[in-house]
Amino acid sequence: MFLSIATLLLFVSQCNIVQSDANLIQQICKRTPNFNICVTSLQSDPKSSTADINGLALIMVGVLKAKSTSTLNLINQKLKESPALKQPLTSCASKYNAILTGDIPQATEALQKGNPKFAESGANDAALEADLCEGGFKGSSPITASNKLVHDISVVTAAIVRNLL
Repeated sequence: MFLSIATLLLFVSQCNIVQSDANLIQQICKRTPNFNICVTSLQSDPKSSTADINGLALIMVGVLKAKSTSTLNLINQKLKESPALKQPLTSCASKYNAILTGDIPQATEALQKGNPKFAESGANDAALEADLCEGGFKGSSPITASNKLVHDISVVTAAIVRNLL
């Protein structure tokens, strides 16, 4: 009988932990400029169910890294297919390299060391780089959707990090 009660109490406490973590994601994402991207991105990582705010910010930096990497791969593919767009695409490749080698490592290290101000700066800079990439095209860009998504993920990341300041 004691074992049954202990098991039931453990189960109820685990349910409350998962519920409070789901509530944390909801609360944090309501403070961002794009609730849907925030919730979808965080819930796609199983670690989010037990993460604190700093952990959620690190998960978003990982999402930003993945999307920036896929965007750089798309840019390199478009460079082979669209010689007429060589200049703006090459410029974009440089900007995404800056995101991947500068902004993301800066944000990751800052979060790991408890310095959210620099993490927010890295995320905001990634958003700016994506905007600059998009602005380098005269007319339509073949990577508009990817640039917009990187921008949106970046500003969501920055908004989550602001909760740590």
